[in-house]
Amino acid sequence: MELFQWGTDPWGQEILIRLSWDLLTVTAVLALAYVVVHAIWVRWWFRKPVPTTPDADQAAANVPERVLRHTLAARLFHWLMAASMLVLLFTGFLPIVGIQFNWITIHWIAGLILTASIVYHIIHASFWLDFWSIWIYPSELKETWLRVQRFLGRASGSAPKHDKYPVDHKLYHLGIVLAGLGVIATGLVMMLRIDTPIWTRNPYFFSDQTWGLTYTLHGLAGVGLVGMVFVHIYFAARPEKWWITRSMILGWIDRGHYVEHHDPKRWVVSKRETRKG
Repeated sequence: MELFQWGTDPWGQEILIRLSWDLLTVTAVLALAYVVVHAIWVRWWFRKPVPTTPDADQAAANVPERVLRHTLAARLFHWLMAASMLVLLFTGFLPIVGIQFNWITIHWIAGLILTASIVYHIIHASFWLDFWSIWIYPSELKETWLRVQRFLGRASGSAPKHDKYPVDHKLYHLGIVLAGLGVIATGLVMMLRIDTPIWTRNPYFFSDQTWGLTYTLHGLAGVGLVGMVFVHIYFAARPEKWWITRSMILGWIDRGHYVEHHDPKRWVVSKRETRKG
């Protein structure tokens, strides 16, 4: 297996061309293996924590019947981003596996839609949402290690309940941010090599070595997104996670799931986050 593809420039020098698509196969296999292992673990080894009763958690006494988890604007962004990302992945990788069609125009338009949605989300999260709620705090590192120990069967007891977003969600968000920004930055640069209604192609804007590095980074980010999107869809489809998936459609979670999974002292429900039944 090769990680990169190499070629020669007009002067006979060896240059990097792109990522080897063997890595796409490896990523797909690893993602599938993770899904299988996780499904087996949940089926035979996972021990669900004992649910918290209302008497044991006085802080949840005034929790409304429905708690807002995602605003309408956040949900619209999520589904627009998801649609554009899926179009990008299909148009980018189907030709590689042998399905040929006129994909370039669809690909760069979807890329511009993804870019615009990300810019909107950054502005929206910075001024209208709690920007830092999705990022991992240093105090959560110990909690993360405890959860890993419990997963491996080396620790007993229950880990602390989550704040608004569990640590694994925050880690996934971080991965999507890095891969997404990587694929957007390199993709916008690569648009210089195609004709669009906005500008005329200029393949000589960068040297061959720079273009090769750009294509390689774009491929790495794209392959990473393939694995993360595959795993994300798997978790969204699991029955015990439907309450989270539903919240991305309807916006709210019910009181029972809030009390079971979240610490009311860590995620304090504001008046804006209440929904009547």
